[in-house]
Amino acid sequence: MRCSIQEQVKSYQQMKDNLDYLEYKLILSERELSRWEDSDDLGDIKLEAGSKASNLENIIASLKEEIEYKTIILNNTIEVVSKFTGLNNQILRMKYIEGMTLSDIALQLNYSVGYIQQRHGEVMRTLKVMKLEGI
Repeated sequence: MRCSIQEQVKSYQQMKDNLDYLEYKLILSERELSRWEDSDDLGDIKLEAGSKASNLENIIASLKEEIEYKTIILNNTIEVVSKFTGLNNQILRMKYIEGMTLSDIALQLNYSVGYIQQRHGEVMRTLKVMKLEGI
């Protein structure tokens, strides 16, 4: 699934939360696998074909692939945001990476809410143009 630059930036927080969850699932799966491999723990129990436990190695490999893919997307998103400088960079970073509202950004940066909304709109249009130009 390929999404636009705008969609990547807008969904950064959601992707980050999803990545954190996948990493948590990976830790749990690796712990469970080690229990099944330990003869002092679950290692002596016969696994049924098709059970979750018998498929843990595949689950772990799949989780690692998904984590790697999502990490690349997150890093690309940060790279796109870093292409902007000054106030535009601050607005993108604070809104989409830090999850702040435009009102909170305006308050923190000592600008009017209307001005921050206007600049945000300009930045989002620039992102759309970047997508069209393949940047």
